[in-house]
Amino acid sequence: MTTGAVIFAFNNEKTDYVKMAAWSAKRIRRWLDIPTTVITDSLDPELSNQFDRVIHAAPETGGSRYFEDYAGSVSWHNAGRTSAYNLSPYDQTLVLDSDYVVCSNQLQAIINAPQDFLAHRTALDATRPDEPFLDTFGRNRFPMWWATVMMFRKSITAQYIFDSMTMIKANYQHYRDLYGITERNYRNDYALSIALGLVSGHTLQVDSIPWPMISVLPSAELEKNSAGNNEIWTIKYPGADGKPKTIGIAGQDFHAMGKRHLEAAIETH
Repeated sequence: MTTGAVIFAFNNEKTDYVKMAAWSAKRIRRWLDIPTTVITDSLDPELSNQFDRVIHAAPETGGSRYFEDYAGSVSWHNAGRTSAYNLSPYDQTLVLDSDYVVCSNQLQAIINAPQDFLAHRTALDATRPDEPFLDTFGRNRFPMWWATVMMFRKSITAQYIFDSMTMIKANYQHYRDLYGITERNYRNDYALSIALGLVSGHTLQVDSIPWPMISVLPSAELEKNSAGNNEIWTIKYPGADGKPKTIGIAGQDFHAMGKRHLEAAIETH
C-alpha cells in the first residue's frame, strides 16, 4: 500500500503558498519519511525537484477572507479540497494545509491508525490553551472538524465523506441556511463537518485525531529562532492585561494561521 502527503497550493495576491508547500514538503520527508505531492496551478519547472509528484489543477476560489496579519482581505483559492480523494495518487493520504508546520513524527500515529478517515475535532489557541476555540459553528452550534489535517484511505467510507463534501459545496447556500452559517464564503471545515454528520447518520459518532490541533493565530507574531534538532518557534502576543508576552514551541506540530509571519520565517531560514 502506498502512503504519501498531499498539499494544495494556489498563490494569491499576498501569499506564495507554493513556496510554503515546498518548505513544508522538506519537513514532511524529514519527520514522517513519506513522499509528497503538490496540487497546484503553478507551472514552475522547479516543482519536480521539490515534490515527488506534481498534479496540475485549476484553482477553485472560496471568495475573499480577512487576514489580521495582512490587515486586509485577500483571495482564497482552497475550495478544491473536495477533490483530494480523486486526485491523490496514494492508497493512504495525509492531506495537510501548506501552513501546517510539521515539527515532529506525531502524525505517524494517525498514519498507522486503523481508521479509514481521521481529522481533528478539537483545536486550541497556543497562547490561551484553556479557553474555548472554534469548537462549533453556525446558529445551532454544530460540532466542527478541521480540514487542516486529514488522513484517509481509499475506501467506501472516505469516498462517501468526500462525495458528501462535494455535494455540500455545490449546494452551499442551502447548507448555509440549514446550519445557520453567517459567513458567506465557502469553508472546507464546515463542509467536512456537515459531511461527517451525514455519513455518520447524524449520530456524530466519528473517529477523530485524538489530540487537539495547536493553532497560532494571525494576531500573534511567529518567529523561528533556531534550526535542526534544536528548533524553537517563538510566539509573541498581547496578554489579557495588554502587556506583551512570549512563549516557545519545540517538538510540536502546529497550524500557523498567520501567513505573513510564516512566510517571513521561511524566508529567514
